Amino acid sequence: MKTRRYRFSPQESRELWARWKQGQTLMEISAALGRVNRTTVYGVLQRSGGVAPRERNRAGHHLSATEREEISRGLVVGQSVRALSRLLGRSPSTISREIQRNGGRDAYRAQAAEHRAWSSAERPKSCALADNEPLKRIVAERLQQDWSPQQIAGWLKETHHNEPAMQISHETIYRSLFIQARGLLKKELVGHLRSGRAIRRGKTATLKGHPRGIVDAVSIRERPAEAEDRAVPGHWEGDLIAGSHNTNIATLVERHSRYVSLVRVENRETATVVSALAEHVLQLPAGLMRTLTWDQGKEMAAHKRFTVATDVKVYFCDPRSPWQRGSNENTNGLLRQYFPKGTDLSVFSQEQLDAVADRLNTRPRKTLGYKTPADRLAASLLQ
Repeated sequence: MKTRRYRFSPQESRELWARWKQGQTLMEISAALGRVNRTTVYGVLQRSGGVAPRERNRAGHHLSATEREEISRGLVVGQSVRALSRLLGRSPSTISREIQRNGGRDAYRAQAAEHRAWSSAERPKSCALADNEPLKRIVAERLQQDWSPQQIAGWLKETHHNEPAMQISHETIYRSLFIQARGLLKKELVGHLRSGRAIRRGKTATLKGHPRGIVDAVSIRERPAEAEDRAVPGHWEGDLIAGSHNTNIATLVERHSRYVSLVRVENRETATVVSALAEHVLQLPAGLMRTLTWDQGKEMAAHKRFTVATDVKVYFCDPRSPWQRGSNENTNGLLRQYFPKGTDLSVFSQEQLDAVADRLNTRPRKTLGYKTPADRLAASLLQ
């Protein structure tokens, strides 16, 4: 048996999209609306890719639903077209065409006529990619290289600053991906987005942290001021990202350039992590790492040994304060595109980790004026 689609009223639709934009879950939205389950809510969201459709307005010269109701009532009592035109203040030809296109005097019904007019008046706005094959091809190629829509838009603006036709907003790219009815970018390209979502999601913010005591930990408040303002290279942030079966990868991000390094670790025991990090740091150009900021994770309990081996001072964030390592937190989010939660991270070799790091280091970043981390680091080392 075919399931009947629930029809949302205009007020319900506005509330649904407002709650979705606020970041509420499908369950929360369906509970607030009542009468509908989360599957129904998701169906509405999916049809437009999670992007709220623009609210339509009726042009003033078009007949309104009230006017159509007056026409229907007038026809029932036998009023002429000219009498209806005088009543409504409309041209007789307008009234005549309205009646004829909706079945004539005997079959005219106000509700059916209103629905037909509203449906036929819809005009999807043409997308910037629709008639620009070169631009469409470039956008698709960069998405396949795991660039974000914002990176693509920024890079196009820098590269083709004198060619408006070769520029596009990141919002247009997102909509071309999520609203598949446009048929512009292949659905498979959505898989190259960092989030991996099939529809646009409202922004939410959660902060989680776990205080752990570390002997002789030096607070981030004692870190040099030059590290805080990102003025010079050499100050890094670090963390572990976790996978299945207690597997981990160490991530390092240079604050000035956002340059990323990934280090393979056998486990998260402090001796193992410190040894792997020390070996990696000693391979970097002399002086490239002067400080390292870590969270409260006990994998850096042997931080003194790391400092002795590398001459790099380690500073620790406050408990439950991941924002104090903002660059690293952001990078860990980017890395989940390559290492989704639940992935066994032990299967990746150091060479594979280096290849992923190279991908991130050669992608333009908005915070760097759409320069790449590799270019920014190279430029700062030449100064």
